Amino acid sequence: MSDHAREHVRVAVIGSGFGGLGAAVRLRREGITDFVVLERSGSVGGTWRDNSYPGCACDVPSHLYSFSFAPNPDWPRTFSGQPHIRAYLERVTDTFGLRPHLRLGHEVLMTRWDPDALRWEVETSRGTLTADMVVSATGPLSDPKIPDVPGLDGFREAGGKVFHSARWDHDHDLTGKRVAMIGTGASAIQIVPAIQPKVGRLTLFQRTPPWVMPRVDRAVTAPERWLHRQLPFTGKARRGILWGIRELQVGAFTKRPEVLSLVEALAKANMHRAVKDPALRAKLTPSYRIGCKRILLSNDYYPAVARPNVDVVAAGLTEVRGRTVVGADGTEAEVDVIIFGTGFHVTDMPIAERVVGAEGITLAEAWKDGMEALRGATAAGFPNFMTVIGPNTGLGNSSMILMIESQLNYMADFVRQLGLLGEGRALAPRPSAVAAWNRRVQARMERTVWKSGGCDSWYLDANGRNTTLWPGTTSEFRRATRTVDLGEYEVVRAPAGAAGTGKAAPRGREEATA
Repeated sequence: MSDHAREHVRVAVIGSGFGGLGAAVRLRREGITDFVVLERSGSVGGTWRDNSYPGCACDVPSHLYSFSFAPNPDWPRTFSGQPHIRAYLERVTDTFGLRPHLRLGHEVLMTRWDPDALRWEVETSRGTLTADMVVSATGPLSDPKIPDVPGLDGFREAGGKVFHSARWDHDHDLTGKRVAMIGTGASAIQIVPAIQPKVGRLTLFQRTPPWVMPRVDRAVTAPERWLHRQLPFTGKARRGILWGIRELQVGAFTKRPEVLSLVEALAKANMHRAVKDPALRAKLTPSYRIGCKRILLSNDYYPAVARPNVDVVAAGLTEVRGRTVVGADGTEAEVDVIIFGTGFHVTDMPIAERVVGAEGITLAEAWKDGMEALRGATAAGFPNFMTVIGPNTGLGNSSMILMIESQLNYMADFVRQLGLLGEGRALAPRPSAVAAWNRRVQARMERTVWKSGGCDSWYLDANGRNTTLWPGTTSEFRRATRTVDLGEYEVVRAPAGAAGTGKAAPRGREEATA
């Protein structure tokens, strides 16, 4: 297709989870309607569409795990399940008129920066378009990670069933089956209690035991829901209290990990109430500081693993021989189904391999030594490109929606600044600004429980660096991303007559000024 026949938009958003839909709403609020949301699946929802496994629910309170601009007074429980969160995102899509902007079934195959036309060329599974700016909102929990286990193909050939928790096979009945659950992370501790009563035998492979705290969940009463509908400020107050409590907790994770020993005592008491067997308790007791890995919430995980039809293998899965799974400690079990609850590509996000910047290298190549982005959003060498839930924007104890909304503030001001600069200009973060920001983040990381807690978690990349979490409060991050500091950016300039034409022309750079 010729360049002039391609669809061109001001902004192309990749992904339609909380980040992508939030970006779409914010663009419309900024008066921008010339944008598309590219979604590889057939519906919106992101991780809350993909993760439909039995027992799937959020571990952040409902009234905090929702957009501030789209409160939901009708959450049925204090901690919502996957169907209710997915339905909420569908309502947000309709309420804010986002359907016309959706391009469902459009998987992004490659995104290339055109340094002459100062625009992105976005190749999708349904054709190619161009955009002045790209906002990547694919999220870190979008591409499942399945370890390369020797013999797995042979297990399938022998009639065994294999799937990841984020790609649950609802057509496969687990009743009476011998099941191996691989992993003990956030998904697994919800899956195990949900399937334990129906399976014949459940073998749980646990490389590292998690810390599990009680889940203070209950139904939201009809009077509460009525009050939030009739007096919206009560819902805002509830959200504010939930937020404030979590802000006060941040210091224990980031500055004073030693105080978390009190929380460990509560977690151990939670275990002792449900698990009476000392040998099993020993397997389930972590040897690292609570908070170093994600703290999990459950009232039924420990009772489930203590049931007679559950075996806990305190080792990872290392091999499969026919229908036999083998642990690192030599434990063997005959199984019919293997379920991987082994997480996602977080520090090596696959979308990074599909983004080619100004220097002709992919974002994955630029990040080969670890992910780095200015204020968690923009990467050196990638003009007019922004990531929502980028490097060091994750949280260990609060709602990611708070961080997403902060990044949307930054995105909105970025778009405003581009408008003020006028046609034929793009913004690229200065490498020195990216490096300075990340030095400050990593310096603060040294004091955190994620660095000093004695564990190896999915927060860390291959070099042992935490490129995932934010080492501060959400209010600190909100202040840091309220506006774009033009002093941290270069203006990439196209000569007169070159911008938007696709024709080769000399290029130049100029310092951005406030």
